[in-house]
Amino acid sequence: MKNQSWGGWVRSLFIGKALKISDRGLFHKVSLVAVLAWVGLGADGLSSACYGPEETMRALMSHPALSLFVAAGSIFTIAVICASYSQIIELFPGGGGGYLVASKLLTPSVGVVSGCALLVDYVLTIALSVAAGADALFSVLPSAWLPWKLTMTLAIGMALTLLNLRGVKESVVFCVPIFFSFLITHGFMIVYGFFAHAGNLPELVAMTSQDVIAAHQELGWWRIGAVLLTAYSLGAGSYTGIEAVSNGLSVLREPRVETGKRTMVYIGVSLAFMVGGLLFMYLLYHTVPQEGMTLNAVLFREITSTWPTWLSGGFVWGAMLSAAAILFIAAQTGFLGGPGVLSNLALDRWMPSRFASLSDRFVSQNGVVIMGASSLFLIWVSRGSVSWLVVLYAINVFVTFSLSQLGMVVHWLTERDHSPHWRKKLLINGVGFILTGTILVALSIIKFDHGGWITLLVTGALILVAFGIKHHYRRAQAQLKRLDSLIEAFELTPIDAGHLPRDPDPDAKTAVLFVNGFNGLGIHTLFAVQRMFPHVFKNFIFAEVGVVDAGNFKGVSEIGNLQTSVKRDAERYAEYMRAHGVYAESVYEIGPDVVSGAQELAGKLWRRFPNSIFFGGQLVFQKETFFTRLLHNFTVFVLQREFFKQGMPFFVLPVRV
Repeated sequence: MKNQSWGGWVRSLFIGKALKISDRGLFHKVSLVAVLAWVGLGADGLSSACYGPEETMRALMSHPALSLFVAAGSIFTIAVICASYSQIIELFPGGGGGYLVASKLLTPSVGVVSGCALLVDYVLTIALSVAAGADALFSVLPSAWLPWKLTMTLAIGMALTLLNLRGVKESVVFCVPIFFSFLITHGFMIVYGFFAHAGNLPELVAMTSQDVIAAHQELGWWRIGAVLLTAYSLGAGSYTGIEAVSNGLSVLREPRVETGKRTMVYIGVSLAFMVGGLLFMYLLYHTVPQEGMTLNAVLFREITSTWPTWLSGGFVWGAMLSAAAILFIAAQTGFLGGPGVLSNLALDRWMPSRFASLSDRFVSQNGVVIMGASSLFLIWVSRGSVSWLVVLYAINVFVTFSLSQLGMVVHWLTERDHSPHWRKKLLINGVGFILTGTILVALSIIKFDHGGWITLLVTGALILVAFGIKHHYRRAQAQLKRLDSLIEAFELTPIDAGHLPRDPDPDAKTAVLFVNGFNGLGIHTLFAVQRMFPHVFKNFIFAEVGVVDAGNFKGVSEIGNLQTSVKRDAERYAEYMRAHGVYAESVYEIGPDVVSGAQELAGKLWRRFPNSIFFGGQLVFQKETFFTRLLHNFTVFVLQREFFKQGMPFFVLPVRV
């Protein structure tokens, strides 16, 4: 066993030990049951109860009774969006969310718009949640600590990033007590507050009727509609996070569809209860904003005003502390959903392919890092200002909502001859499209002059970058196809059915070729070895590392398919050499990292064949650009450096395209 370096020890301490793909219980260990998925994917929506209902109420302070209509509309919207996304989960059991829906049901170009919008929204989710949590926390901490607020906010963001590098389940289990403490304290306040003031309901009905009449006399029906739409749209942050289940389906426990739908029910019911309940309580207790306090804090103090002072203060303090904590874990939605969307974009070559890679903890490590770094940059630029971040928030998620619903509408219209219940399903997605589209237009208009244009500008720039990356990969793929023309000639080469060696000579010169599938690059590398070292090698070993990435880390069957494919491709090279009278064999390894997998194979082969020389092919583009350096993994040079450290010779053979 190799001695672990100091850096490796630190990494294991903070991120955890590497997991083994051969572990039969791996998917069980890293996946989430419905309750844990509710915590990890539902915290974003539930935490919006800390600011969404308040934004709605502030917009209606002159006519507070109208909040009942907004509450009813919010509950209805939550139900429709949850039902719509349950249908998306059924249709796309592999996950992918709004990006995959728009790509498959509309066009890939529309899909990348949805994906990029969602990426920006997830970064804002992390930044806003952490900043809002810090605000809530420092509202109960001594004022002398305020100079350290930004530093602590950034530290919390970094801690969440490290926690997510350990893995999905570890990061979510840590959040369970916080999630349920928030749910219990706020849920108790709503239920207790209702029964404590149930006798005031007739008065509330009369007040609502009078307020509506007064609003009509003052504003007229059209302006009342405009006020309701504004308040409804400003509280739309309450709906963000619902789509996270569809986007994060790959981290759920099998059967994923059933787990996803159950999680959606948990999220929908808890969110509707919290949003509707708080809006109703504001009205029932005539809650008005107070300087330096959130509206929820004001409400809870009014509800507990008849309690003993020590009990009232302690309960309100605990509830606010749980609110701060759940805002921190709401960032989990960004860390769970963002890397998933990024990896799907990378698999389709809209983003650098390295974002589809997994770490040895089977986490989208690059995605987690980029989401964490981007959110920390936003927090630093905004100085942790929630008022600045909130104007950037919520627009983008409704771009994805609207495109997803539109895609589903198109799907049910196309499949109406094959789906017996298409009318019902079309109605659900159709209503969802109308609601989310209306909110999108309203938010874009209301927030545009207040900073919403920044979100739209950044999203547009990201979309342009994605199209540039896609264009590069298409050109590179066209160049690579020239190499693949050798495959046909390779397979048609006359076979020498002479002596076929059965046993290798372990002391003879041995060529170990690392290949990546049966393709033109591998064939060019083989021919280059034969051309440069004629009649030198008596043994040929073809080694391939099957990379487990976000595209195939979806279950035991997918890993099995990868293993079969890798074994077959490596063996095709060996069969060719054996047919030409040379001893050859194939070996393979399955894992998330090419370098560690190749080192594992090389160590075994070096012990068997001490006179081995290792080879790897490297594509050389005629013109090297920024895109070629950024978008292509030069793994072979990393392999060469690591092999040199072990005293093993490694040749890199250039293959021009």
